Amino acid sequence: MRGMRMIYKIAAHSDVGIVKKTNQDSVLVKIAQTNHDKVCLCVVCDGMGGLADGELASATVIREFDQWFINKLPGLLETPEFPMDELRVQWDDLVMRQNKKLAKYASGIGTRMGTTVVAFLVVDDKYYIMNIGDSRAYMVSDAIYQLTKDQSLVQQQIDLGLVRPEDAERHPQRNVLLQCIGASQEVLPDFYRGTVFPGSLFLLCSDGFRHEISEQELYMQLQPSVLTTEEMMKERLVYLTELVKSRMEMDNISAVVMKTCWR
Repeated sequence: MRGMRMIYKIAAHSDVGIVKKTNQDSVLVKIAQTNHDKVCLCVVCDGMGGLADGELASATVIREFDQWFINKLPGLLETPEFPMDELRVQWDDLVMRQNKKLAKYASGIGTRMGTTVVAFLVVDDKYYIMNIGDSRAYMVSDAIYQLTKDQSLVQQQIDLGLVRPEDAERHPQRNVLLQCIGASQEVLPDFYRGTVFPGSLFLLCSDGFRHEISEQELYMQLQPSVLTTEEMMKERLVYLTELVKSRMEMDNISAVVMKTCWR
């Protein structure tokens, strides 16, 4: 939007939950002022593996995205038109390298580890998402919209008509992934893009955040018109986290919310 500036309001929250001894989720939020106005990167990774292995896997991928933001993104921003195809090439390369790195490390110590990733980048008035696994991205505006599709066994069975969507959250195999970084022979990310509209709110979360809460509850609690400050956004994430813990969610719980506006 020519002549207007993008403003971000962001809050993040991560909780170990009620069962696990370590928090295997990792979260990244980066903002920079550029010739494309402010750009924002948010990433949520949900690690898996014994003890500290999942924590290491998710933190390793988060660290790589942090370095990409510092070292690689500036080159993409040098052109007037943001090169989406080159972004996809770079993110593909990033996750393939990390997949091999984590697999090699895990093999060397006789274990397995992996992590999901959902990465969300805003440049100008466009968003770009990459997803591996079952961490999700949503948009909340006049309704709540799931922007990503789980790479999971249950989602595959839903697509085949073998499981009803309303039964997915209680399915005994709901945590079985088709792929993740570090524990798959190869990783094939899904990519999405769309337009950022003023006043929209975006949510990134690990599966622990959303298993015990409905989309309607998320929509009611994350109304963009109500969440006018970052403090309110943070308070709402903490409230929702405590709510799913009270409903006996066993996993780590992590989420990032970002609200966009123009001025």
